[in-house]
Amino acid sequence: MRDIVSCFSENAVNVSHPSCSSYSNAAACITPALAPCVRNAVASFHRVVLSDQKQVLVKVTWCRNNSVQGLTVSFGDDPLATMKLNINSRLFRKKKGSKIFDSHGSKIELYWDLSNAKFENGPEPIDGYYIVATFDSEIGVVLGDMAEDFVAKKLKTKNPVAKTSLVSRHEHCSGNTLYSTKAQFSETGVSHEVLIKCSSENERLRHPVLVVSIDKKVVIRVKRLQWNFRGNQTIFVDGLLVDLLWDVHDWFFNPASGYAVFMFRTRSGLDSRLWLEEKLMAQSKDHQEKLEFSLLIYACKTSQ
Repeated sequence: MRDIVSCFSENAVNVSHPSCSSYSNAAACITPALAPCVRNAVASFHRVVLSDQKQVLVKVTWCRNNSVQGLTVSFGDDPLATMKLNINSRLFRKKKGSKIFDSHGSKIELYWDLSNAKFENGPEPIDGYYIVATFDSEIGVVLGDMAEDFVAKKLKTKNPVAKTSLVSRHEHCSGNTLYSTKAQFSETGVSHEVLIKCSSENERLRHPVLVVSIDKKVVIRVKRLQWNFRGNQTIFVDGLLVDLLWDVHDWFFNPASGYAVFMFRTRSGLDSRLWLEEKLMAQSKDHQEKLEFSLLIYACKTSQ
């Protein structure tokens, strides 16, 4: 991502008090007539810190296409500590179960129940499911609306609870140039509606415009996108500095196989620079323990 951030200066926009009236036709950009494109895959990365300070990165991936709808849960970089399910397969009949792994010096127990999972257009269920993982009896990952009930009945309240944080989320989508998702930029923050749209402002002007809004409030508008195909801007969400970067180069110059990339990432301080490799290498231990959140979106635009 360094080639993106090195080319453009950044500006600051406060999401808490934006004024849509400062943009012409803002409402049209927020409530477009196009149907949103759909997610093909969603991967969330959870950092689990156990009582002995041991850390495990847990990746939960949901995918969906014309023939496969699946779930993969992996623990760290151990290829043997991975559970894969094909929900649509005729051979897959056990939508509820458990599995034990010996990995990262811990006994990992994974429980899941997708029997009553409800799906809409995306690959991950909206409710009716749970995914729970314990590490040496410490409760770690707890996902789904039925998870708390499962923990209370099956694991009881005597089990210690590890410190778990959502570090990042990756979303792959395809369809038209309108994308909508939700993101929580901090552990204590609320969930925000994020909308990204790329289209012409009107029928006479064919120059594409990129519009990004949060909670139906426009935070950036990039005109003549074919020339400003890479850039970054800083916004404020829940009192946090959030760097927004975009790269839509391949949408214009490599449409056959190119993806656009959009990234939201929080900063831990008021540093004027974006994250760089040399800066990350110089971080202190205390700084590394501060949780930063990122949302990365890969968007493939299909032909109209």
